[in-house]
Amino acid sequence: MDALREQCEGGFKMSAYKDKAQGTWYVSFRYIDWTGKKTQKLKRGFKTKKEALNYEKEFIRKTAADMKMEMGSFIEVYFEDKRKELKENSIRNKQHMIYKHIVPYFGTRKMNEITPADVIQWQNTIQEKGYSKTYERMIQNQLNALFNHAQKIYNLKENPCKKVKRMGKSDADKLEFWTKEEYDRFITVIDPGSEDYLIFEILFWTGIREGELLALSLSDFDLSGNRLRINKTYNRIQKRDVIDTPKTENSVRTIDIPNFLKEEVQEYVKKRYGFSENQRLFPIVARTLQKRLKRYEKQSGVKQIRVHDIRHSHVAYLIYQGVEPLIIKERLGHKDIQMTLNTYGHLYPSQQKKVAEMLDNKR
Repeated sequence: MDALREQCEGGFKMSAYKDKAQGTWYVSFRYIDWTGKKTQKLKRGFKTKKEALNYEKEFIRKTAADMKMEMGSFIEVYFEDKRKELKENSIRNKQHMIYKHIVPYFGTRKMNEITPADVIQWQNTIQEKGYSKTYERMIQNQLNALFNHAQKIYNLKENPCKKVKRMGKSDADKLEFWTKEEYDRFITVIDPGSEDYLIFEILFWTGIREGELLALSLSDFDLSGNRLRINKTYNRIQKRDVIDTPKTENSVRTIDIPNFLKEEVQEYVKKRYGFSENQRLFPIVARTLQKRLKRYEKQSGVKQIRVHDIRHSHVAYLIYQGVEPLIIKERLGHKDIQMTLNTYGHLYPSQQKKVAEMLDNKR
């Protein structure tokens, strides 16, 4: 075997070896792991010497969290750091967006060499693809998250995204929801007592999330006290049914439900002989729910919204009934009142007229 020595940055010797039997290259080197222990690393199967040496350089940089590492390598570090913090479904969603929209553009670029100008050029590329403004914002948020993590945890000098206007718009910029009259039109085309009827009744009158709905079991209802306990969420991941804890700690909550909704739950269960208290009330997946929503929207003639927008519809109804933001925040399971106001604040009627009238009455 031919041993080739290459000098790398910082004076470290790097070794690439030719495997004559296989016709490929491999690297064998020592590095210091996170415990301070010297460890041997062997990696085979590279087509060229350059690929082998690049692997070694990136491995050492990733181990040392050196911001000269390529973004593709840092992304691996990022997901390893977030592995226990994020839900499995959240990680899969982030990975999909990052590997589809960020890696092809920035994957081989060094973290500390990406500039605001590079971010603008990347934004232009994404915007040419014709995605919705909401999806553009979601993609932008992933790039921001990578640089924020690098800056906060690994001492990257600055986040280039902070000097650039974010592309896209958040959901709050254009909130879609039904009025109570639109919901009434929608629900009248569904057979009362059916699975679909109860599904949409629960969504509209409680404002719970789609995953929270699909995880519900009869044991979550306190039917004597007209209360509903939210403490889990459902996802379908790689053909597996996954019941997990909710989105955040604040998402674990108990909400009051109207008496008519309690009675609808009781009637639904009564018609299903042998229904277990712990089995899922609605054993369907999110895609099925979305298809049913679209079918009933078409039948009823109401405007098309997403399943998540029924949650917005619930909040809009509460606001127009005069319910205070703090109560809504607790009902939705938001982390803080600011999140509620950021999303729904523009729906609250202006108090300026009331203030003027009050001042007039004081004269």
